[in-house]
Amino acid sequence: MLRIAVPNKGMLSEPAWNMLSEAGYTLRSNPRQLVVEDPDNDVELFYLRPLDIAVYVGMGTIDVGVTGHDLLLNSGTDAQEVMNLGFGGSTFRFAAPADSPISTLEDIEGKRVGTSFDKLVNDYLTEHGIHAQPIHLDGAVESSVQLGVADLIADVVSTGTTLRNAGLRIFGDPIVHSEAVLIRSPRLDAQDERLQRLQRRLQGVLTAKRYVLMDFDIPVEKISAAVQITPGFESPTISPLHDKQWAAVRVMVPKAKVNQLMDQLYEVGARGIIVTAIQATRM
Repeated sequence: MLRIAVPNKGMLSEPAWNMLSEAGYTLRSNPRQLVVEDPDNDVELFYLRPLDIAVYVGMGTIDVGVTGHDLLLNSGTDAQEVMNLGFGGSTFRFAAPADSPISTLEDIEGKRVGTSFDKLVNDYLTEHGIHAQPIHLDGAVESSVQLGVADLIADVVSTGTTLRNAGLRIFGDPIVHSEAVLIRSPRLDAQDERLQRLQRRLQGVLTAKRYVLMDFDIPVEKISAAVQITPGFESPTISPLHDKQWAAVRVMVPKAKVNQLMDQLYEVGARGIIVTAIQATRM
């Protein structure tokens, strides 16, 4: 069985569970379950702390896992990124007290940096020639300055509200941009059929979220103009109608551009334009 690690809590957990469910895998029915066997799909799901997933995968104890790009970098393991999963987007930033003179990367020289990602911070500062002292904290990083533990912090930022409420000000360039990723053990061949099947399923979920099916009728002489607007992946499906002067077209289009494409198609003569959600795909 392919052993898959998923976050048991945190901002990545629910989107990861939803994605695997939409990909056809059986999830736990009891929040106390730590391991779920899914023999129909030849997988085992292990619910683990997000911080530990890259470690288990890097050691080869688990074959693949869902974690954050930032968590993978901070783990220092040999786990390999396989694909981006399209959720859990965030940035990792420095923040200092609003009234602090610390406002540039150079100002961090010699300072104490409170963070849960000490390896990631140390690597970044070393790369930029800055000597500072990362202070490892497991939680409540934003309180460390007020408590006198650190001079500034480095933490994951989604909206920045939590940091502002703590009297902190973000400064400098992002240390890293992150999102959820699928990672694999270095002991698992990248061409392993079980891994390939998982990737196809997850990519199918991503495609279904990003695209919709569009159907419309178009005068035959306007087909070329319509195809230029909606070329699809390989090519649209075009079928003749009872009225030989018209044809029916079916094509996949990006969900984010649906209304613009409908306007353009209408302007070239398309009528009866219908949009349908896609539940699953294999591309």
